[in-house]
Amino acid sequence: MALLQLSSPVNFTNYIGPVCLAAEGSTFNNDTMWVTGWGTIYSGVSLPSPQILQEVDVPLVGNSKCNCLYSGTITDNMMCAGLPEGGKDSCQGDSGGPMVIKQGSTWIQAGVVSFGEGCALPQIPGVYARVSQYQQWISGQIGQDGAGFVTFTSTAPLPDEIVNCPTTPTLCGGSAGAWPWMATLAFNGYPMCVGTLVHDRFVMTSASCFSRFMGTDGWTVSFNVVQWDCSSNVMSARVANVLFEDIYGNGVALVELSNPFYYTANLPIDMYHSSFGPGTQCSVVGLNSGWEPSFQELQTTIVNCDPSSTSLINICTEQLPLSFQQNDNGIPLLCRMNDMWIQAGLLSITPGSGMNSQFSNSTVFIRTSPFADFLINTIREYPSILDGVESFSPLSLTCILLLSFPAVLQAIY
Repeated sequence: MALLQLSSPVNFTNYIGPVCLAAEGSTFNNDTMWVTGWGTIYSGVSLPSPQILQEVDVPLVGNSKCNCLYSGTITDNMMCAGLPEGGKDSCQGDSGGPMVIKQGSTWIQAGVVSFGEGCALPQIPGVYARVSQYQQWISGQIGQDGAGFVTFTSTAPLPDEIVNCPTTPTLCGGSAGAWPWMATLAFNGYPMCVGTLVHDRFVMTSASCFSRFMGTDGWTVSFNVVQWDCSSNVMSARVANVLFEDIYGNGVALVELSNPFYYTANLPIDMYHSSFGPGTQCSVVGLNSGWEPSFQELQTTIVNCDPSSTSLINICTEQLPLSFQQNDNGIPLLCRMNDMWIQAGLLSITPGSGMNSQFSNSTVFIRTSPFADFLINTIREYPSILDGVESFSPLSLTCILLLSFPAVLQAIY
């Protein structure tokens, strides 16, 4: 909390006046709060002229539930607010602004805009400093009569605080939550291939997925979004465009989504990194059978490619116990470097070949690093909803070098 002392007193008018502050002992349940500010209207997009003060109503989220969503970092000095589906929130530039609630005819400031992850993302509420926790400190600075403290007593129902917080929230006890960048590409509802989200507007997959590409009509991209309580729901977007890059007769495709995918936590990937050699332990994330976009992990080890392979673009692993089908195109080979997943390769299956991704003693992937320039040069033409968030690395530099710890993704408003 900070108090700014003005150089001269403010003259109160019908348009300028002090707000009351929530006193110690104030209670807030499932109340709807109001936040005002001149910050960005979403990440990286400034409030347009004439910059009229904005307001938004957001419901409170219980601290226990919020603590799960923020991996145990929420304290009693904080409070959280936001819709489960996202869409309403404070944003960058609103920091320090008020979150208020009305009691009778009196507006009371309950919170101060503090931090969050992105803006208005699903299951990621904004976090606010709890004003009532600072009454003694504020009064000690400006005197007992210097501010108007009012006790707010909520009449709303208690929040649902029965929360079984996962030990590792990003994993949610299964592979669905561990791989938030995984996508399924379908044509007229039939799964065709797998991809990885590398930007809020692009999914990367194998170019062979679109070997009979006849336009974007009928193509959709689906994501299995895991919620704070480990339940999940499928979110989909149409395909707006597909761009190709081919090297040595094989290549990758960048699939442009019809609208940005706003749930972008925990992406991989440093495409420039290509030093994974034989003996490196990695994972392959494949599509489970069925129509729902769920994924399973297989651990594997990088090996030298078969001598019959002359392509410089290949990277090989020990032979996987899988019978690859056409809809396995684009499966990523993921290797861990410190605290970050790196996509070292992707599976490419020529139509009708089925098992051509395997030599006698290894499984063959396309190495991703040779495509780094194509990916970066394409993506940098599209502004991201994450641009301008200080804690994210610039997306135009290394094709989304985003670390996988939620705390790193925390954006200070």
